[in-house]
Amino acid sequence: MKQPHEYTKRILLAVSGLSPQILTETLYGLAIASETPFIPTEIHLISTLEGAHRAKLDLLHSDSGKFLAFCKEYQMPDIQFNENNIHVIVDEHENLLDDIRSPKQNEAAADFITQIVSNLTQDEDAAIHVSIAGGRKTMGYYLGYALSLFGRTQDRLSHVLVSEGYEGHPDFYYPTTHSKVIYIRDNRPLDTQLAEISLAEIPFVRLRSDIPKKLLNGHAGFLETINLARKAELPPELVIDKTNKKLFANGIEVPLKPILFVFYCWFIEQTVLSGSVLYKPNVEANVIYGEQFLVLLKQSLPKSVNENRITSGLQQGMDGGFFSEKISRINSKLMLILGENLARAYKIESKGKNNFLEYTTNLQKEQITYL
Repeated sequence: MKQPHEYTKRILLAVSGLSPQILTETLYGLAIASETPFIPTEIHLISTLEGAHRAKLDLLHSDSGKFLAFCKEYQMPDIQFNENNIHVIVDEHENLLDDIRSPKQNEAAADFITQIVSNLTQDEDAAIHVSIAGGRKTMGYYLGYALSLFGRTQDRLSHVLVSEGYEGHPDFYYPTTHSKVIYIRDNRPLDTQLAEISLAEIPFVRLRSDIPKKLLNGHAGFLETINLARKAELPPELVIDKTNKKLFANGIEVPLKPILFVFYCWFIEQTVLSGSVLYKPNVEANVIYGEQFLVLLKQSLPKSVNENRITSGLQQGMDGGFFSEKISRINSKLMLILGENLARAYKIESKGKNNFLEYTTNLQKEQITYL
C-alpha cells in the first residue's frame, strides 16, 4: 500500500491561534525528526483574524519570517505556503472572526474547518497530514473530527510534542542547526539547538464511507455531516410513500424519477415482501416481469407523463437491458444520497455467476413501511 510520503502531493494542514510557531514545530517533526520524512508540497493554516495576522508576520515576513528561515536553514525543497494558504474563519455572514467564544462562533468554526478538510480530501492523489496542536481546543477538536469524517487511508493526524522550556516560548519556532540562546522564567538560558521535537500520531476512525457522495463533492456542514454519518449506525428503515411517490431511507429522502420509483417498489414487492429473488432476463424478455411492472406503473404514473412512450417497450416483456439499467441508476442514486455504508442495506445486489444471477436487497419485511 502506498505510504503518505510517497504521494506526489503532500499537504500539511494545521490550526493556530496566537502561537503560529506550532506550524514550524510540526514541520520540523515531519520533515526533520521523523524516521520517514514527510515533506509537504503545500501547507494550509486555519486561524482567526488575529491569528492569521500573527502568522503572516511571524512566519512569512520577508526579513524575519520563521517559516522562510526554517526552509533556508534546512534546505527544504519548494513548499507552497503564502498568505493565500492562511484561511481565516468566517461566520454565516462571511464576517472574519477575531476569536471563537460564543456558540454561534463555534458553529461557524466547525463548518468552516469541515469544509476545508472536505475540499482538500477530494484529491485522491494527495496525502494530508493534519496537526491539531494549535489554536483553541475546540478548533483542534473540530479539525480532528473533520478528518475522521473525510480522511482516507493515506491521511494522518498528529499532535506535536516539544521539550520542556521550549514549548509555548514566544522566541522558539524550531530546533536550529546552530546555537542560539533564548531565556525563560528566572532568566534561565536555553539553547534552541538542543530542543527536541517529536510528533505523536493519533489513530482515528475513518467514517468517509458513511458520507453521501453529494456531501463529499459539495458543501459540508459539521452537524449535517455528523448526523448523516450517524444514520449509517441505525438499523435500516425504508418508508415508501406511494401517494406522493417518495422514498425515505432512515429518514433521508431519496429522490427518484417516477419510473425508477415504481421499479424499486416493484422490486421490493417481488423480493423482500414475497420472500423471493428475481433473475435478470437473458436472451428473451420476461413477460411476467413486464406485466407485473406495467400494472404498478400505470397505477403510479402522473397524468402529465406520456404513458405510451414509457410502456410501449414493455408490451413484449421486460428485457435484460431495461432490468440492468434501472438497477444501476437506482443504486447510483442511493450511493449519492446515502453514502456507501448506509446504501448497502437498500441497494439491489446480484449473486451467482454469468447468466444465472439472483437479484435482491438486504432488507427485511419488518424494516419496510408503506404510507
